[in-house]
Amino acid sequence: MTSNRPVRPRQPVRPRQPVRARRRVRPLPGQTLYTPGASSARTAAERRSARPLLYLHQLPAWMAPVLMVVLLIAGLALRGPAGGVALVGVAAVLGWLASMSWPRLSAPGRLSRILAVLVVLAVAGVQATR
Repeated sequence: MTSNRPVRPRQPVRPRQPVRARRRVRPLPGQTLYTPGASSARTAAERRSARPLLYLHQLPAWMAPVLMVVLLIAGLALRGPAGGVALVGVAAVLGWLASMSWPRLSAPGRLSRILAVLVVLAVAGVQATR
């Protein structure tokens, strides 16, 4: 059977070139890293935290949560001071991030951040004394 259509010549297949891994640059979240009209202590804390925040922002988006989970699992798995130190590290990062987001949080958000840090510190104390 024929369809009476002309036969198109096939295009030669070009070998695929390897796709170069391009690093996507994530834009900064907002116009400025600093809280407008903040106290001098708040401004100083934000200035000290700007470099670590920018470093974290340049990492792949999955890196920080994975590192926190690794520290959390290590803190819960290891007994004695090593587990306590790992959990104190988790609490320190949670407290630091909570302090940086403090002006934008509502009262329930602030309370939940404080409770999360206190719970992790309590578990760190229990782990350190095992």
